[in-house]
Amino acid sequence: MKQIADEAQSRTEALQQLTHLLYRHAPAAGTYQTAIPSLSLMHAVQPSAPFESVYKPSVCIVAQGAKLSTLAGQIYRYDSSAYFLTSVQLPVASSIVEASPSVPYLGLKLCFKPEMIVEIAMQAASLRSAREEASRVESHRGLSVQQTSSALLNAVVRLVGLLDTPGDIPVLEPLIIREILYRIVQDQPSGSLEQFGIHGSHAYNIAQAIRIINRQYDRMLTVEQLAKSVNMSVSAFHKHFKQVTAFSPLQYQKSVRLHEARRLMLAEGTQVADAAFRVGYESPSQFSREYARMFGKPPMLDVQQLRESLQAASGSASTSASGGNGS
Repeated sequence: MKQIADEAQSRTEALQQLTHLLYRHAPAAGTYQTAIPSLSLMHAVQPSAPFESVYKPSVCIVAQGAKLSTLAGQIYRYDSSAYFLTSVQLPVASSIVEASPSVPYLGLKLCFKPEMIVEIAMQAASLRSAREEASRVESHRGLSVQQTSSALLNAVVRLVGLLDTPGDIPVLEPLIIREILYRIVQDQPSGSLEQFGIHGSHAYNIAQAIRIINRQYDRMLTVEQLAKSVNMSVSAFHKHFKQVTAFSPLQYQKSVRLHEARRLMLAEGTQVADAAFRVGYESPSQFSREYARMFGKPPMLDVQQLRESLQAASGSASTSASGGNGS
């Protein structure tokens, strides 16, 4: 009982420290890129509508408030008690569900190279047992929500704390990030991360195929080509791809294409037809139909509403900044 009480107390203290740091370095509503390239901070004063994007391998940690993320109809909720992990690139819809001016949402995202977490996972487990397990279990989903431990939170506090002493970042950042990833590996079910680093395992092959799709999404890729490129039969490839991503290979490619087209139109002002051609569609009308099916609105209307939403959020950030936030 004392150990449980001590862990709870340590978590509470770490969350308080993290909250103060986030207030200091993300003082008003908005998303903040930091001097640590892989680290971004978020501050929100109201719930948000779901926003679809392709999540790179990353961990999202919440100090205050809560978010919901959806992958292929499955909902994942995370708050100050649990963190959100993606170990491969996945198209996810996320929304802030708990936030207010008095108790804003405060969180962070730390991106990482999959090789880093796999290396740590392999070091933390016996290579032989990991190989044996990977050969006999089904592939794990490349996304999970796990309880946030005090050990993980304390490491995150040290990482965000480096923003107060930027001269320390080049030396200490890689060490602290490695500790964070080690804590994450400890939290995961046995084999769920090691599988992605074992050459020849189903999950390793699927991860390679995911990289191919994300590099060549604008090309006509068939399931047969993808399966052959990673030395798998079509049936096994299709089965394990869906276990890892929740999508069929072609559904996944379509999602990546549409998300990239959305980014081009929103961030670069690309016209609808040009965006369609750049991501591999030959027919703008087919592109518009599939876009509306995925995002719920035709491309022009969707992008217009997204811009208005971003402008409103920017105005909210300016208001919050002029009003100030306690730390």
